[in-house]
Amino acid sequence: MTQRGGSSFLNDFKDFINKGNVVDLAVAVVIGGAFGKVVDAVVSLVMTSMLQPVLKAAKVDSINAWPAGAVIVALINFLVIAFVVFLIVRAIEAMKRQEEARAVDAGPDPQAVLAAAATRLAEALDRRGL
Repeated sequence: MTQRGGSSFLNDFKDFINKGNVVDLAVAVVIGGAFGKVVDAVVSLVMTSMLQPVLKAAKVDSINAWPAGAVIVALINFLVIAFVVFLIVRAIEAMKRQEEARAVDAGPDPQAVLAAAATRLAEALDRRGL
């Protein structure tokens, strides 16, 4: 009885892992983590190069040296990440709208037209008794 329960547990776990949602979520988390590191590096590079004269004039080594500097850096990172995600989602939605427009422009499905024609033909033959 213990083996059966263990086997059921393993089967349930296998089914859970094989669900598309779990795998997709895991991939999204891994890619999101890597993307976050890239954005962090880009923000650090851009902010350092843009703020370098200001920081030198203020005799400050980095933004993190400012009071609440870590918060400022985190907010800048958040804004950049949110903006990039917005651009990606907007581009994906535009592609979906283009695909939908192409599907509407393509006209009716040929198989559906053929099936309707076959149905009409069968009904006409039935009416005539053939």
